[in-house]
Amino acid sequence: MRAFRWLFALLIAAQVGYSFVPERRLTAATRTIVGLMLATSSAEAVAARGARRGVAAVTGAGAVGFGVELVGVATGRPFGHYVYSAKLGPRVGGVPLLAAAAWAMMARPAWVVAGLLDRRCAVRVPLAAGALTAWDVFLDPRMVRDGYWTWPQGGRYEGVPASNFGGWLATGLVLFTGLAALERAPGSEPDRTDDGALALYAWTWIGETVANVAVWRRPRVAAAGTVAMGAFALPALRCRARAPRRAGRR
Repeated sequence: MRAFRWLFALLIAAQVGYSFVPERRLTAATRTIVGLMLATSSAEAVAARGARRGVAAVTGAGAVGFGVELVGVATGRPFGHYVYSAKLGPRVGGVPLLAAAAWAMMARPAWVVAGLLDRRCAVRVPLAAGALTAWDVFLDPRMVRDGYWTWPQGGRYEGVPASNFGGWLATGLVLFTGLAALERAPGSEPDRTDDGALALYAWTWIGETVANVAVWRRPRVAAAGTVAMGAFALPALRCRARAPRRAGRR
């Protein structure tokens, strides 16, 4: 977990420092933070699951998300009709390669949070999809505002239509059904620890809330995102806090 701890500390420092970055360098800073967050999440997955299964989980999530994005840009389904700008770098089929990172870097944290709430697969999969979608309540308004992508017809929530969140939920169901199958594969072992993934989800929740309140001055996004991610983060943190006490009584 040493690599994860160092990367996580660096990620926090980079995200806190983002508010001090000159406007002309914001695009480069955004790309850097996305890459750093992906590296942090990948390091946690490898530490918890081992190299082969950890990498498979992260790359699989990115591949599923990117594939759905290709369909979404081409057809308008399941997210609604939207377009990417060139700000995120090279694109394939109108979708930046970096877009895959968004799905890859938060999939395992959402999966771990859901597993703390309920280990039964039939319940965990939709919970994880909900936890992942909750993060997008923060993500999309900020990226639309900064011109990384847009819905030409707009949407009621900060320019984002409701169909987008339905698309995230549906994609999450597919993604986590696959991840559940990977967890059940022969030779799969329990996670060595889930604290890193939980910390990454909880920090994202707290950091986005503070940034939207104190830096970006977007109280509507702060309130919506805080409630959405908090609905998963708070119960998961409570479950994790009770776990050692339960173990000690056995």
